Amino acid sequence: MTDLLGRKALVTGAAGGIGAACARELAARGAEVTVADIDELGAKTVATEIGGTAWAVDLLDVGALAELSLSVDILVNNAGVQTVSPIQDFPPERFRLIQTLMVEAPFLLIRAALPHMYEQGFGRVVNISSVHGLRASPFKVAYVTAKHALEGLSKVTALEGGPHGVTSNCVNPGYVRTPLVDKQIAEQAVAHGIPEQEVVEKVLLTESVIKRLIEPEEVARLVAWLASDQAGMITGSSYVMDGGWSAR
Repeated sequence: MTDLLGRKALVTGAAGGIGAACARELAARGAEVTVADIDELGAKTVATEIGGTAWAVDLLDVGALAELSLSVDILVNNAGVQTVSPIQDFPPERFRLIQTLMVEAPFLLIRAALPHMYEQGFGRVVNISSVHGLRASPFKVAYVTAKHALEGLSKVTALEGGPHGVTSNCVNPGYVRTPLVDKQIAEQAVAHGIPEQEVVEKVLLTESVIKRLIEPEEVARLVAWLASDQAGMITGSSYVMDGGWSAR
């Protein structure tokens, strides 16, 4: 498919996991992709693989992001981290960091991209949210808070961008097979006091009727479709990919 031929895309957190899968899928469909990540080597590796451009960027440097101007047609806000801990033990500085990375940075990137999108009458903002943008789980206060905030940011972007040909949507996967989830399994085992294998069966997938982890490429295909002309009337939406978790 070459339905994104001629489009310029920016994907954050694209050195691995969901972000790298999105970068590969967008490039395969013809987009010119900028691979953004704090991991410079990882970003360069993916960029070289897909014929894109690497951008080594610290999204916590919000001062620099506030001065940014982006000439991109497709913006995929994907970068994120996770910390698992009870609220009373959750480090306040870690809570602030997660809000900065997963809410303020996407806001600043959207802010930087909209003028170009408005000028050309076309834009696609795809925010990688989570089922935790719609549901809560214990021990993930910062992550759940940030993803709920990202949902609101996405909807406001949709309302303001619509008259200018810009859509904004969230993709809400359950547990995806990524290094971030592997790390969560170990942390959840400690938090719940159970073996890691039981975390997968009894914590991660307990609410899902399809008992497997989601593959990053599955998320990427949905992102690419939302970025295409075919999804021009879809905006302000949250596309759940959770194996039936939120159907309960």
